[in-house]
Amino acid sequence: MRTWLRSCFAAVTVSATLVATGLPAAACGEDDKPAAPAARTAGDPGAIKNVKAVGNVPDAAGAISINFLDYGRRDVMVVSGEFGLKVYDLTKNPAAPKLVGQVSLPGLWETEDTEVDQDRKLVFLSRDPRAYGGTTATGESGIYIVDVSKPEAPSILSYVKVPAGHTTSCVDGCRHLWTGGPSKAADQPAEWGGRPIWVTDIRDPRHPKVNPQPIELARNDGKTDYVHDVQVDADGVAWVSGRGGVRGYWTNGVHRDPLTNKLRRATAHEPIPYAGGGIAETAAPSRFMHNSFHPAGHRVGDGAWRGQDLIYATEENFVDGCAGDGVLTISSLAGSYHGEGWRSTPEKPFRLASVGTWSVNGQEGSDPASDDCSAHYFDVRGRILVQSFYAQGTRFVDVSDPTNPRQIAYYRPTDASAWAPYWHGKYVYVADNTRGVDVLQLTK
Repeated sequence: MRTWLRSCFAAVTVSATLVATGLPAAACGEDDKPAAPAARTAGDPGAIKNVKAVGNVPDAAGAISINFLDYGRRDVMVVSGEFGLKVYDLTKNPAAPKLVGQVSLPGLWETEDTEVDQDRKLVFLSRDPRAYGGTTATGESGIYIVDVSKPEAPSILSYVKVPAGHTTSCVDGCRHLWTGGPSKAADQPAEWGGRPIWVTDIRDPRHPKVNPQPIELARNDGKTDYVHDVQVDADGVAWVSGRGGVRGYWTNGVHRDPLTNKLRRATAHEPIPYAGGGIAETAAPSRFMHNSFHPAGHRVGDGAWRGQDLIYATEENFVDGCAGDGVLTISSLAGSYHGEGWRSTPEKPFRLASVGTWSVNGQEGSDPASDDCSAHYFDVRGRILVQSFYAQGTRFVDVSDPTNPRQIAYYRPTDASAWAPYWHGKYVYVADNTRGVDVLQLTK
């Protein structure tokens, strides 16, 4: 039974049970999915359409995130998860990844959206305070910097404690890391709703330097709140997702600061607001935005939205049943370029205009016996967005008309626990916490 994991009224029971079992706790739709299987009906069939499953990597069970490194003639995949880091060679047969190296860190949590430095062949593993049996209130968080210059012999180059640790992301050309989340620690300000961002200088990766002063404060209508993740677009704008919406920042170059109307140089420590703000409650009632994508340089859209500046974001939210779980949202950035999202207050809230949404609930290929339907990570190639929906598997959605996202394919194994899909070459690689890595090919 999973219903006790999905009800805020059972929070005390959840906490006590998870402490006893050593599993990471969820925060009632505002934090991470618990490490527990979804409720299923015996014999329930899976579902597949317009997708070919070409491979599976079962020894990556516990996988949470995937990334890729290019060594010229060699193509390498790195998989992070509850085991630490595993390195696979894709060169000879990308449908059958070959394990060549690993860093064993059993009990690591959570390493979501693990990022890499292509030039220096580094991998950044984010240690959540709940790793190794810790708790959000008192656990240690930080960053492991792993040297993968030799794929057969990956090694930890350095480790640094950071006051946040749920996700860590490269900004400013990977000269700095931005680390955020999860919920606040016991020794952090009582008025915070979650952890903001701390900046780490990694120009010398053997000696990372953490700035003690956090940034991206007051993000939720003036309240400092949970920053979940950061994605950098093709123009170098860092898009910060979390409770309160999505806001974009310049981290280098000279730009006009919309809050002061003065030109200044942006840095990772003092970024300059670009655009963004809160997502409309009609699109995402929880307003907890998990991750985002800004199609800089290759915008899509039909009709009135062709060429418009749009932001794609996922709401992660777990409530009883499936209909209220988190969705994919598409919003317009129009009207947010002058700091409106930074001036928002409860009395005068600013929200981005919603263009479209998409939910797995009731869609073809969904499992009606499962109440595990929240959106999670997604990746975009051209007009096709591929997204993980935990027990509801991997979905391929045509977003060429952002007002009407349309499912074109799906892959839902009976034991799916899909966390994150990634386009790479002609395949999509899915980090599945139960199955390891699934290798998929879209056939239509």
